[in-house]
This record gives sequence, structure tokens and C-alpha cells, in this order.
Amino acid sequence: MQVDYSCTPEEVQQHFQTCGTVNRVTIRTDKYGQPKGYAYVEFVEAEAVQEALLLNESELHGRQLKVTAKRTNIPGMKQYRPRRSNPFMRPRGPFMAPYFFAPYGYGYVL
Repeated sequence: MQVDYSCTPEEVQQHFQTCGTVNRVTIRTDKYGQPKGYAYVEFVEAEAVQEALLLNESELHGRQLKVTAKRTNIPGMKQYRPRRSNPFMRPRGPFMAPYFFAPYGYGYVL
């Protein structure tokens, strides 16, 4: 859910208290401790999630909330993501001598 950067977990919990019992509120932060602008709300009851989805586009701190249900991962259903090729790497072939190799030796005068 997207929230205002100045929201506290207590304010988010109060906003969603009408949906059901709030178990935990987590507001994500970056490595400097600054909020990223989204939060997770965990409910005790599974039915509370459907009630919370009804609060989509409600307002908290003057900002419209975007509420979505958490996506659950299905084991064994990893999305295939091919590796990107590196434009600086060339395919390796058989060993070839450097192009500056002198076939008749170096500097001999006959």
C-alpha cells in the first residue's frame, strides 16, 4: 500500500482498525532510514484483507492510498529471466596467435 512519507505505523494501524485486528504494520525504509512511501499491514483474520481492499483510494494524511493484496509466491513457479548479454564480452573460440606475430623471426638480416 502506498502511504504518505510522514505516516507513522500507529496512524496506519488506526486507519485500518475498522477492517479487523491489525497484527503488524511495516513501513519500508531505504538504507538511510528514510521511508520509501509504502507499507505492509498484516491482519490476524484472513477476511480483514477483503475489508482493507475496500479502503482503496481512501485518504490518509491528505494522500490517496493505493491498497492491494499481497501477492503470494507459488513454489516451483519461478519466472524465467534470461541473462542479458554483455556487449564487451566476445564469444571464446580456439586459441589464435596474436596478429603481431612475426612468422620469420625478429629483425634478422641476411
